[in-house]
Amino acid sequence: MDYLQQARFADMLLHVRKKVMLVHNVISFEQVSFRYPDEEKCILNDFSFTVQKGSKVVITGPSGCGKTTLLYLCNRLYPDNCDGILAGKIKLFGKDSSSFIPGEINQRIATVFQDPDAQFCMQTVEEELAFTLENLHVKREEMDNRITEVLALTNLSEFRYSIIQQLSGGQKQQIATACALIMEPEVLLLDEPISHLDPYTAKHYIEWLDQLQQKRKLTIVAIEHRLDLWGDFFDRIIPLNESEEVSALSKRMTSMQPETSFQATKIETKNFLKPTSFTLQRGEIAILAGPNGSGKSTLLKALCQLIPTSGLVEPSFLGYVPQSPEFLFLTKTVKDEVAYGGGYDVDNLMDRLKLMDIAPSHPFSISHGQKRRVAIAAMLCDGREVILMDEPTSGQDAVALSELFQLIDMRAQEGTTFLIVTHEMEFAYYLADSILLMDDGRLTGKFPAKDVWENDRLLLDHHLLPPKGLMLREKSFA
Repeated sequence: MDYLQQARFADMLLHVRKKVMLVHNVISFEQVSFRYPDEEKCILNDFSFTVQKGSKVVITGPSGCGKTTLLYLCNRLYPDNCDGILAGKIKLFGKDSSSFIPGEINQRIATVFQDPDAQFCMQTVEEELAFTLENLHVKREEMDNRITEVLALTNLSEFRYSIIQQLSGGQKQQIATACALIMEPEVLLLDEPISHLDPYTAKHYIEWLDQLQQKRKLTIVAIEHRLDLWGDFFDRIIPLNESEEVSALSKRMTSMQPETSFQATKIETKNFLKPTSFTLQRGEIAILAGPNGSGKSTLLKALCQLIPTSGLVEPSFLGYVPQSPEFLFLTKTVKDEVAYGGGYDVDNLMDRLKLMDIAPSHPFSISHGQKRRVAIAAMLCDGREVILMDEPTSGQDAVALSELFQLIDMRAQEGTTFLIVTHEMEFAYYLADSILLMDDGRLTGKFPAKDVWENDRLLLDHHLLPPKGLMLREKSFA
C-alpha cells in the first residue's frame, strides 16, 4: 500500500470512527448556556456533557441550579416553549436538536416529570395511555395489547380503569412512568422519579427499572437528590453545581409538652378513609408514614376540611402545605407569597430557606423544590399553632433539608405542633417524637418513634426501611 492509499485509508477510518461516536452519543451538549427571557443570569453557563447510548447517568446539584432545565433542553421542551435564550450546540442522536420538528424527538426521548400531574390530560389510566398512543398514530386495533403489556410490565394492571386524580402521589408517579414507556423510547428522562414513593416501593422501582434498562437497552438520564437508595445503578454521576457543605443531622431533644394541642375524633371520608382518632401534644413532631395509596394525603386534606369529611377536629385553624404547593400561590413574587398572610420574620425565613435570590421571581417560574420551600416559609410565617406538611422533603437538597430540620425543631421548641408526611426515613428518624402509621385508609396506630424503628414487622408491613442513622448507631454500640 503506497503513501496515498495509506492516507486515504486513514481518512476513511477516521470518518467511520466519527460516525460511530455520533451514533453512540445520543445526547451531546457543547458549551451550552441558557437563560429565561425575564432573567439576567444564565441558569446554565458554558455547560458541556455527553450521554452514550445505553448508559445510566444521574445529574445532581442544589435545588434551583438548573437540573430540570437541562432535561427540558434534552427533550426539546426548551427553548421554544419558554422563549428562552440558548447558546452553544445541542445534538440529539447526532443531529442538531433544532433540526427536529416539534414533537418529533419525543417519540425517541420520553420524560417522566417531577410533578406527574403536569403531564396528565385524561381522566382514567387507560384513557391516558390511549391518548399517548393516539399522539403516536398507533392503530386502534394495536392499542389494547400495548396498554395491557405496559400495565403488566409496570405492575399497574389493577389501576387500568382508575381515575388518576383519585390516586396517591406515588401511584401517579408510576402511572407517568408507564405513559413514558408505552412510547417505546430509546431514552428515558426521569426528574426525581422516587420522590413520591415510599422506601419499599422506591427500592423495587429501582430494581424493576434496572431490569427494564437491561432488557430494552434504554438510555436513562435522571435527576436525583436521594442517591443512597439507588446503590450502584448509575454509571456516571454529573454534579451540575457543587452543593454547600452541610453538617450531618443529629437526633433532636423532644419538645413535647403535657397539654393537648390537637385532637381528631372519628375523622372519615365516604369511600376510603376509615374512622380515625388521635391526639398530638403541644410541641410534638409526628410523622405520618405508610405505603403509597394508604391514605396519608387524604387524611391531611380531611383534617383541613378540604374534602367531604365527617368527624371533629380541634383546633380547626390549621396550617397546611400540600403535596403540590402551587395550589397555595396567590401573588406574583416569591417574597409577596411568603409575606401574604401578614406573618413575621419573613426575611430571616427566606434567607434560611435559600429564597432571597429568587425573591422577585414569580412563584410559578421557580423549581419544584423552591416552590415547596416558598409554601413552607409562608406557613411558618403565618403563626399557626398546628402545621400539616405533605412531603416537604421532596425535591430538597441536603442544605435545604438541614435548614428545614432546624426550623421545624426551633418552632416545635416554641410550642408549634407538626404532623408531617414524608418518605424520607432518615429525616424522620432524626426529627420525630412519634410515628402515625397508615395502611389501606386506616390508621394502624400511633407509636413512640423509637418503637417503630426497632420493629422489623411494623416497618415491613408499612413499606418502610430502617433509616441509616439507626443502623450506624447500632453499629457504634456493637
